[in-house]
Amino acid sequence: MRSDGPERMGRRTSRWTGSALAVLALLAAAAVRAGPAARSPGYDQLYRPQVHFSPRRHWMNDPNGLVYYDGWYHLFFQYNPYGSRWGNMSWGHAVSRDLLHWRQLPVAIPQGVHSMIFSGSAVVDWHDTSGFGIGARPPLVAIYTANPRRGAGPQTENLAYSTDGGLHWRKYAGNPVLDVGLRNFRDPKVFWYAPRHEWVMVVSRARARRISFYVSPNLKTWRHTGDFGPAGDTSGVWECPDLFRLPVSNRPGQFRWVLKVDAQQHQPGRGGGGQVFIGRFDGSTFRASNPRPQALDLGEDYYASASWSDLPHGAAPVITLGWMDNWLYAQQTPTTPWRGVMAFPRRLSLRFEHGADRLIQRPIAALAQLRGARRQLGPFAARQARTLLTVPARGAAHEIRAVLRLGASGRFVFTIGSREGRVVTVGYSAASGRFTVDRAGTYRFSRRFDSRNSARLPGHPHRLEVNLIIDRSSVEAFVNRGELTAAERMFPRGGAYRVTIRSNGARIERMSIWRLRSIWRDERPVP
Repeated sequence: MRSDGPERMGRRTSRWTGSALAVLALLAAAAVRAGPAARSPGYDQLYRPQVHFSPRRHWMNDPNGLVYYDGWYHLFFQYNPYGSRWGNMSWGHAVSRDLLHWRQLPVAIPQGVHSMIFSGSAVVDWHDTSGFGIGARPPLVAIYTANPRRGAGPQTENLAYSTDGGLHWRKYAGNPVLDVGLRNFRDPKVFWYAPRHEWVMVVSRARARRISFYVSPNLKTWRHTGDFGPAGDTSGVWECPDLFRLPVSNRPGQFRWVLKVDAQQHQPGRGGGGQVFIGRFDGSTFRASNPRPQALDLGEDYYASASWSDLPHGAAPVITLGWMDNWLYAQQTPTTPWRGVMAFPRRLSLRFEHGADRLIQRPIAALAQLRGARRQLGPFAARQARTLLTVPARGAAHEIRAVLRLGASGRFVFTIGSREGRVVTVGYSAASGRFTVDRAGTYRFSRRFDSRNSARLPGHPHRLEVNLIIDRSSVEAFVNRGELTAAERMFPRGGAYRVTIRSNGARIERMSIWRLRSIWRDERPVP
């Protein structure tokens, strides 16, 4: 898809008079009327996730511009409209009413002649500080990094805006709005800081392992106010920062600021690279109170997570979405005609435990809407491997929730995989207090896919709650109500797999298993 000029994309919006909601419904209805040929290739291929978003075709990586407006959750994402490997980076676009059922729309912000559209964020400019608005409708403004397509020029921060609720976008004629002359200066996260009535930008100086802070009254002119880092994991370049405020759930009236940074990994067994600093933000700069950052996710496949802006009243304070892949092998995964999948959306909270604040991540509550009939088990022990599920190729996704009690040397392990040895194991040892995710097997598409990650659980518990979301090519684990999480891709040979549990010195007090309905169950508009 090509732009019809450096500042214009899509159809003219100056005469927009209808509701964006109505137009989205018309787009969805048009897709239905177009018939099966237009809807091809569908969402039922081998390894195609059934409860996770993936593009209909072609390459996808980082989530971008997550914003809620006029009843719709917008998901933009790094997208190659022309192939299933990284390149031609543009902003793909999908919308949802419930964060479950998604409809992919045309490319929102295509690459230009001179630059690709890298990661960024989006906001609703409720007070029209930018001056982009038309009438009473506030503009949506995207803030993204422009990366030169050729040569070694600087990465710059730029604006695009929409006056029709997010359907069509124009690039701002005054771009770039921030150019500091650096080759690695990217991934702006922007939000409104009410105490000072101004916008804040959090952006990465990637190779310096530093996060910079800027403020603006109008999204167009920016002033540098401070920096954070290097700190924590500096083994890889820093990318995709996010900053948000959360209440401490078990300390009424207390709040903390959370700075998330991804350190790009260069070898397996180091997890996805996300790290969490918890501390204070004064509108100018961030100061961490935790000397060692918390790992965001134990698994190999959780990167570039971002939070939704402008969430509706009554929603969780912070909802995030991450790319469930890893740069070590993402371009070789055996999927077609698409590559790339998002993790299940997470609701975030803070809890003070064992002398420190800790970020808690749990699946959004809407997961329950996908559940079919429940199968209940327990109490039981599983000294020999007990089969819980046998899933055929192109089978349904499932959720498992289990409560386990362990003796002093007790242990358990869930095994998800095929008879040929392509497995993911998820387990815990009470003796060491460590939770382990092990992905082994002969994966010919990449020698760097095998991995083993382990982390100590806070408090060395002897009673665990484990929640697993198992899709056709992924496993996500949420342990002790989100104290620890692990996201892993898997590709069982032929697509079929079994789920078993085995325990020693451990008892499964109760277990629930649900078959999950596909989010791609039909092609009708989202109700």
